[in-house]
Amino acid sequence: MNANRQPIGWAASPGLVDYETAVLAMEARAAAIAAGEAGEIVWLLEHPPLYTAGVSAKDADLLDPGRLRVFRSARGGQFTYHAPVLPVAYVMLDLRQRGRDVTRFVADLEAWIIAALERFKVKGQVREGRVGVWVERKGPGWARDDKIA
Repeated sequence: MNANRQPIGWAASPGLVDYETAVLAMEARAAAIAAGEAGEIVWLLEHPPLYTAGVSAKDADLLDPGRLRVFRSARGGQFTYHAPVLPVAYVMLDLRQRGRDVTRFVADLEAWIIAALERFKVKGQVREGRVGVWVERKGPGWARDDKIA
């Protein structure tokens, strides 16, 4: 670990940010971070309504495939719905400065999200064998887990 590491920056974009524009900006920032030309950052934003499709996404899972734009992504997972008032936090960090341990990084990120949710009185949890942060929703005679991050 690098004791001389600079603090992580924060940025928030007002209004809606087009998904393709965001991806290009993140790729450029990640390259600049890797080259030592820019600092690490967490970027908060909202997208217009769309789905992103991870590598496990199956087209047959979309009930109304033509309703919203779908963007293919190299990330893991299936489909994720993005829309206004559903904020996204894109984390651009240099894992070389964090021990190059992606599993540990994901666990640390999950813990950070759970702590942030507590401030809003939302109980986030990790689930054995599942990546991400989950919240339990209950109603009369039912309960289910929803992935929140």
